[in-house]
Amino acid sequence: MDSTSHELPMRTLERTASQLGCSLTDEKLALYLDEHDNLKNFQECFHIPKMKDLPLIDLSLVNEDENSIYLLGNSLGLQPRNVKKYLEEELEKWAKMGGYGHEIGKRPWITGDECIVHHMINIVGAHKDEIGLMNGLTVNLHLLLLSFFKPTSTRFKILLEAKAFPSDHYAIESQLQLHGLNVEKSMLMIKPREGEDTLRMEDILEVIEKEGDSIAVILFSGVQFYTGQLFDIPAITKAGQAKGCFVGFDLAHAVGNVELHLHDWGVDFACWCSYKYLNSGAGALAGIFIHEKHAYTMKPALAGWFGHKLESRFNMDNKLDLIPGVNGYRLSNPPILLVCALEASLEIFSQTTMKTLRRKSILLTGYMEYLIKHYYSKDKTASNKPFVKIMTPSHIEHRGCQLTLTFSIPMKSVFQELEKRGVVCDKREPSGIRVAPVPLYNSFHDVYRFIKALASAISAAKLK
Repeated sequence: MDSTSHELPMRTLERTASQLGCSLTDEKLALYLDEHDNLKNFQECFHIPKMKDLPLIDLSLVNEDENSIYLLGNSLGLQPRNVKKYLEEELEKWAKMGGYGHEIGKRPWITGDECIVHHMINIVGAHKDEIGLMNGLTVNLHLLLLSFFKPTSTRFKILLEAKAFPSDHYAIESQLQLHGLNVEKSMLMIKPREGEDTLRMEDILEVIEKEGDSIAVILFSGVQFYTGQLFDIPAITKAGQAKGCFVGFDLAHAVGNVELHLHDWGVDFACWCSYKYLNSGAGALAGIFIHEKHAYTMKPALAGWFGHKLESRFNMDNKLDLIPGVNGYRLSNPPILLVCALEASLEIFSQTTMKTLRRKSILLTGYMEYLIKHYYSKDKTASNKPFVKIMTPSHIEHRGCQLTLTFSIPMKSVFQELEKRGVVCDKREPSGIRVAPVPLYNSFHDVYRFIKALASAISAAKLK
């Protein structure tokens, strides 16, 4: 596989198929791409659910011993094989030495989060002292907003997407209420144009330019959870800061999915979960970023013991010696069992780069996009033929690995039939099925198998 540039997927696919003397729909192409994939061995680092173990499988339709077609990394990543080993190490240490484990071993419990934070540097593009591993995503978002959202009589609005993920919407709404502000006047929501699914960058910039003097904080997602749209983080950051706004991002669907350069882009703050593309398990330890330029000017509104400098933390004199920057936002002991799960995943990322992962991701998702359009584009000459629309932007710079699909036949029926055939994906109201070929553990043949399963599922759903 050519790994020299972010070449448009179709050019790579067409060139490779021509070399093989086959069509782009031939299984031979998928197998060749996998054979020449320099990331293929990473699949062995994960547990992939078998068909027979899925709860809604129809074993008459599949080979029960075959791997499922797992395309749900955008919601819950697969379990790294070392998770169990690392958990057992800490459970054994706890059993054998009790409280001594706080200061002894591979990952002392007092500094367990600090032991692995270096793995995040290249994933989010930040300095070590700008990154913290703590809490859950929404807890971190609240902590950040308590510091960065300081409304005045003239600058009191928060700009967000109209269809932001519910937890972000609720967090912002409650922060406004906390300050006694009128939610309808202070919650500035931007939505796509009539008849469109995704936001246009020019519309986002226009709102920032027009309303910027009254906006205190801009909070966007990096990748939109429903549509899969990748926003232009540096452009939004630059435009917002030029108007005097603080600019932050919820990177739940971006971290581990696309290249990020938070420090160089000058992003003020960000937060993310680690159970999607970072594969650390449901409810896993979340992450937080505060740019170093705010290290001595921004302080947590809510302080905890673990925000106190370690060298004097145990003086127990109740005189807070706050760690500058993001680490001052830590409240409590790092949950070591969650640290173990995150470490097992981040060690895998440390064996490659986000640039390399992104290169494969562009081709993998482009391959899926091509096959869907080839088989299921709307055919005006065959009005009864089911068709599939891809809601996610087609431009590679405007999406991560996820594609959101809508259908001309009932979506729920298609989804049920996919589940019967061992496709693990998810549906999101009102009408989307999200599929995410993840470059760390998904193969080109997984995509080929998905298209075959989709054909069968659509045929079955059409008969209902």
